[in-house]
Amino acid sequence: MNQLDLASQHAVVTGGASGLGLAITQRLIASGATVTVWDRDEQAMTAVIKSLGTAVRGVLVDVAVHASVVAAVQQTVAARPVVDVLVNSAGITGPNGPLATYPVPAWEQVMQVNLNGTFHVCREVVPVMQQNNYGRVVNIASVAGKEGNPNASAYSASKAAVIALTKSLGKELAATGIRVNCVTPAAVKTAMFDQMTPEHIQFMLSKIPMGRFGEPDEIAAMVAWLCSEECAFSTGAVFDLSGGRATY
Repeated sequence: MNQLDLASQHAVVTGGASGLGLAITQRLIASGATVTVWDRDEQAMTAVIKSLGTAVRGVLVDVAVHASVVAAVQQTVAARPVVDVLVNSAGITGPNGPLATYPVPAWEQVMQVNLNGTFHVCREVVPVMQQNNYGRVVNIASVAGKEGNPNASAYSASKAAVIALTKSLGKELAATGIRVNCVTPAAVKTAMFDQMTPEHIQFMLSKIPMGRFGEPDEIAAMVAWLCSEECAFSTGAVFDLSGGRATY
């Protein structure tokens, strides 16, 4: 593991108790940061805190609910007033199926978590960063947001919107000390696969020239660099982690 210097940095990682969020939490801690994990799974969050020790705290939050995010910010800054890093990793895939029969409640839930959740968190955390004129925001998008996966219209659309949100916010803050970027992984084998059909999983694998899924640690390595002070001239940018799948 290459060593990145995140000593004295305080990071908030949404969805940080499992999957990519957990891998990112672990990598940030290994680089010297302290992390406040935001998650709605209290049991998983308790287990993470127990395993990672004093470098991590937990705040119970549902990013899809704006009032819950406001309360989480208040609880977080009461313990650690400065937030240097924000990683928006909380997300869901939704069911797989054709758009014409896609369940409306499922569409709304995917948008509420993936897009609105990212908006809620950025809206409330960025002003905390602005108080110190420094911050690193990394949003977890997806290659599906660039290419559009069939039978995954809600997920693809929500991640495309996260890319656009990243570009917009990055430009808004470009003249400040805050950088806003996103990553677009191809499929990474985590518990999110449990939400997908076997056919959809196989489709995603077939699109990756490397012939394998990504590893959570590979995504976390890129995210950790984007969270560092060295990431100074990139903002509103999209970083691919697709095993060769991305075509632009």
